[in-house]
Amino acid sequence: MKFNRATNSKRRIKVPGDLKGLKIRTPPDGMTVDIMQALGADAQQIKFSELYVALQQGVVDGQENPLANIDSAKLYEVQKYLSLTGHKYEATPFLMGKRSWDRLSAADQKSFIEAAAEATQLQRKLSKAADDRLLGELKGKGVQIDTVDRKAFVAATRPVYDKWAASPAGDFFKRVVQLAN
Repeated sequence: MKFNRATNSKRRIKVPGDLKGLKIRTPPDGMTVDIMQALGADAQQIKFSELYVALQQGVVDGQENPLANIDSAKLYEVQKYLSLTGHKYEATPFLMGKRSWDRLSAADQKSFIEAAAEATQLQRKLSKAADDRLLGELKGKGVQIDTVDRKAFVAATRPVYDKWAASPAGDFFKRVVQLAN
């Protein structure tokens, strides 16, 4: 589980309106593009491998990613402002094919579910600890870190929720949101 954050080289972001007119790099993912557009940003799709140079050269003003990606790609070297927007929740699903699942006994299925729940809690704890550590390190490197008006971000992105909830994947989308909350 990781919450995405926004960085940029232009200004502090505390409310959705602060994103207005900023060119923000996103992955080529429809929901992320919708989120950035709802927040007033100009979403630009650039390969992650080209992002550092695009930020350095001003092709885009900012980007959105989890803290681990921001740190590992050293984006803080070309981005002065980091906003804890939490605008997107990313998870790595724990999956098993149906045929493999069906071959397990009921007891093994139960053990699998219990182990997955335990692993989920541990991963969330480790992810939070890593984010806390990275925030301290980034602050030490001179990055301006801002919290945001969370309610304003939720309200601004409500049309995105409504759009995706009404899509063919709507039931699945709503279930994921419910579980994430």
